[in-house]
Amino acid sequence: MRVLIDTEVLINAYTGKSMPRKVHALLADEATEIVVSTVSIMEVATKSGMGKLQMGEADLRQAARDLELSIVPFTPPHAYRLFDLPHHHRDPFDRMLIATALVEGIPLIGSDRAFKEYKGLQVIW
Repeated sequence: MRVLIDTEVLINAYTGKSMPRKVHALLADEATEIVVSTVSIMEVATKSGMGKLQMGEADLRQAARDLELSIVPFTPPHAYRLFDLPHHHRDPFDRMLIATALVEGIPLIGSDRAFKEYKGLQVIW
């Protein structure tokens, strides 16, 4: 199974913070391809630079190695999908992740309740 993880899930998985048992099990399953978007890399870099997050570039690179993440770029089809995306969510990073998951046809793992308002988006939490 291929899944896209939200930035919060990326940080929690790397730091060992608590998440639902089914999320831990899915992320630990060798059959799961864990995908992170370049959008999450941008979000971590932005929040780190603003002093809102204590995770630097080296930490993020280590997380990608430790969690064996596949990185998917944010591409024009992902960006164009934003035109049709309802404004249930105002966070631009989350909107880009939602668009990515919809275009890629993969579930999004994340705790944000607004994710479930998007028709066609499979959310795991």
